[in-house]
Amino acid sequence: MSEPHLTFDRHAVRLHRDRAARTLDGVQDVLDNAAERLLDRLDDLTRRFPLALDLGGRSSTISGLQARGIEVVCSDLSLALAQRNCIPDVLSVCADEEFLPFAPGNFDLVVANLSLHWVNDLPGTLLQIRQVLRPDGLLLASVPVLPTLSALRKSLGEAELAVSGGVSPRVSPLPTLRDCAALLQRTGFALPVVDAEAIDIRYRSGLALLRDLKAAGESNAVSLRDRRTPSRLLFPAALDMLSSEHQDTDGTLAMPLHLAIISAWAPAPTQPQPLAPGAFTTSLRDVLENE
Repeated sequence: MSEPHLTFDRHAVRLHRDRAARTLDGVQDVLDNAAERLLDRLDDLTRRFPLALDLGGRSSTISGLQARGIEVVCSDLSLALAQRNCIPDVLSVCADEEFLPFAPGNFDLVVANLSLHWVNDLPGTLLQIRQVLRPDGLLLASVPVLPTLSALRKSLGEAELAVSGGVSPRVSPLPTLRDCAALLQRTGFALPVVDAEAIDIRYRSGLALLRDLKAAGESNAVSLRDRRTPSRLLFPAALDMLSSEHQDTDGTLAMPLHLAIISAWAPAPTQPQPLAPGAFTTSLRDVLENE
């Protein structure tokens, strides 16, 4: 049997993240902003989480977890980023999100900040996350969703079609909010909640956007990408198109980062359970008539 098609080249993802270990400081504020929005969910809970797994967070969640009295284990696909996470009181390991090396029921909390969108088998990774959580353990994740980078994808596609007569994938495919909710239900998490948030990010030029994507380790790693050197006309044409169609009156390009903020629980007998069909004691008609 032939091997299944893989959307992402995980070797390229690893190389991009290795390189980003030297350049993350320039984009750390964006990662930290997303992490703060994610960890805010913990402040609404009375439950304590003694041990957390930071999954590919690029150092963005460590301080927030420690400030809440949570012991942290960090894991990253990139050895360079895993070494970057080696700070006092933090155990850091190099491991692939698609093959988690942790024992079942080991963590009270798993946090994945902007790290799951380069995973080929996302349902499989979510199943593994559910397994390493203790019963009633919590998954918190932020995932970039559409329409993030839609303008860049459109500009690159139209420019490449004009310059070369064809189109190759140059921006990673992203899920929708509905996709994220369906995945949680499919992988057996309890009480799933998916919220939408957006981080307003503005650039002076399209080139600055490309530089930030590279600095964060977010360069193109789609398996079917064109490996040849592109025409020297491609990126100038695409960036000109991007500026002409999306530049605001103040001269900046608005490139918001749209996020799905995910919270879901590993199943446990103590959790609230839905009533069985026919077990309701009050009819919907009675409720509406009493309004």
